[in-house]
Amino acid sequence: QTELRAPFSGMIGLRMVSEGVYASPQVMVSKLTKISPLKIEFSVNERQAGEIKDGTKLTFPAENDLHKYEASIYAIETTLETNTLSLKARARYANPGGKLKPGRSTNIEIQLQEITNTLVIPSIASIAEMGRDIAYTYKNGKAHQVVLTKGLRTESSVQIIEGLNIGDTLLTTGVMQLRDGMNVSIAQLKE
Repeated sequence: QTELRAPFSGMIGLRMVSEGVYASPQVMVSKLTKISPLKIEFSVNERQAGEIKDGTKLTFPAENDLHKYEASIYAIETTLETNTLSLKARARYANPGGKLKPGRSTNIEIQLQEITNTLVIPSIASIAEMGRDIAYTYKNGKAHQVVLTKGLRTESSVQIIEGLNIGDTLLTTGVMQLRDGMNVSIAQLKE
């Protein structure tokens, strides 16, 4: 979770005191808030810390709004926080018309890397077995074990560097019970 912030002057909020009332220097009269541009403060973990830089784009949603907004990173802390091993950064969103209000929370998405022409499989098809990663392909009614070299991964998929080729039929269900050379019948084929 990150917080949308606009900490500088701009718009005047509700008055805290009535006209004609004596106010000492310690009395808050009103809040001044700048709502354009909004600043988004967030942290990234140490693995991604080296991949964000000034100008990196990020997207974020607003509550009850299907639109995704785009902001740009403009400030990055120079060191990791010692307790969390995360790196603080700030992004700026122009907020035309002051549509988004400061102080709200949001989730951000940062595209750290774009890889084209790569092979990606569902994570459930990959099995860690005795220090190596394997998967099973289907050919001529049998399961064939292949050793994988993995690349990047997400919650639901993993990039395959070696071990599979485009056009291979990958088995994705019941893989924990499979053995190399086992007879297999396919109930459903997905492209």
